[in-house]
Amino acid sequence: MKKTAILGAALLATAAISSAQAQSIRFGLRAGANYSNLSGNIQNQDTYNNKVGFLGGVMLNVPLIGDGFLSLQPEVLYSQKGFENKPTEYSSVFGTQKREGSVNYNYLDVPVLLKVRASGLVFEAGPQYSYLLSANNQTKVTTTPALGGQPSVADSQNKTDISGLNRNELGYLAGVGYEATNGLSLNLRYTGAFSDFVKSDNSTYFNGDLKNARHSAFQLSLGYLIPSK
Repeated sequence: MKKTAILGAALLATAAISSAQAQSIRFGLRAGANYSNLSGNIQNQDTYNNKVGFLGGVMLNVPLIGDGFLSLQPEVLYSQKGFENKPTEYSSVFGTQKREGSVNYNYLDVPVLLKVRASGLVFEAGPQYSYLLSANNQTKVTTTPALGGQPSVADSQNKTDISGLNRNELGYLAGVGYEATNGLSLNLRYTGAFSDFVKSDNSTYFNGDLKNARHSAFQLSLGYLIPSK
């Protein structure tokens, strides 16, 4: 009888804690900007420059410790990554080339973050899964023949083609920030990838420059966790 009473009390306590935690789960919104570029072994690296893109989505904060010091925070974010080709001349087998324009890669990012909040300061880190939704290549290349002659200008072909890219990507995210008691936060983060985003058998994408390239970005964003009832 005593064991039954103890078991019953333990189950009631567990239910009460689970109910309290469920009531503390908070839904939130995030919006900001990516300052992105490429990392890895990149050929003609000086021609690939940072690019600003939009970042926005939703998040869910699940407390692991009752006072909010430690929590789990999965997010689903629309994220624009990519790079700019500023007008920089470089040599190739075709002569002298100048590439300019930008490339935008639209991703669905799903980070799962372990979040520490102490006196408003926030430290967060965790893995991230990314799925490539679409791409838009707006670059053009001006080629001046090595043996002389008139320069020729070529726009990128198949601007939205992503068949030569890996659509699934595993990476990581880490950052710091400040979160006020009303749930409003400002976060600075860095995100990177473990794998190349160009398929290994694709040696023609940007003349093979990006065969061993990975996405990376600094993120500055505002978040808001809606108070739980």
